[in-house]
Amino acid sequence: MPEAPRTAVDKALDLVEAVARSPQPPRLTDLAEAVDLHRATAYRILLDLVRRGWVLRAGDRYLPGTAVLQLSSAATRHSLVALARPVLRSLSEATEMMVNLQVLEEDRSRVIDVVRPERLGMITRLLGEALPVHRFAGPLALVAALEPEARGPYLRPAEEAGHPLDGPEGIVAEIEHTRRSGFAVEHGRNEKPVASLSRAVVVDQGSPLCALTVVGLDAEIDTARLLHLKQRLREATEELGRLLSWTGPGTATTEVPA
Repeated sequence: MPEAPRTAVDKALDLVEAVARSPQPPRLTDLAEAVDLHRATAYRILLDLVRRGWVLRAGDRYLPGTAVLQLSSAATRHSLVALARPVLRSLSEATEMMVNLQVLEEDRSRVIDVVRPERLGMITRLLGEALPVHRFAGPLALVAALEPEARGPYLRPAEEAGHPLDGPEGIVAEIEHTRRSGFAVEHGRNEKPVASLSRAVVVDQGSPLCALTVVGLDAEIDTARLLHLKQRLREATEELGRLLSWTGPGTATTEVPA
């Protein structure tokens, strides 16, 4: 069955997605090639996208527009919560632990959804709270998944709180250990009887999209239990990663050259 021809909406969305995914602001020629459009056609569509705020033109290059940025902090978060909720619920049931979903913000991570079993009602949910990297496993997992040059803003709250950055006990060493292992582990740093284990969700070797964190009583998490939790958490983050990596048919996934 032959493919249906691309509509005007398809072409516009292809361009918006190509601009958003490009590692560097692309030029018109780059975009036209990336989405397989004639240069003049791509230019006409980009004019409308710029006018409506979906794309921003800076000289001869294009950037995501204000409309995209406004949606990203609200609509995207709602979509992420909706997609992730079944994964959180399943992980909580399998581990009998509290599970939360976190995303990075300017210098912390924020808890945007929580599933907590009744037996752990004494543990704070932290829903809506912004968490610093030096006190919680969630932001630690997320920051460890960033490239080193992008970590600076997340180290500042630790430095301001007097937490060491360098040395064997410093947050930089902890971040590097977390990056190597793939898991952030925290024992009683924020609440003495509470321990947590977190893993970032990264799609297509990009920046971390979110993190899943398992939270429970420290006394219940011995070495064998921790290994079990890591396996369950790995499975859950991989499942969520598959859900988030589906981009639908006809989407341009090739990186646009600078």
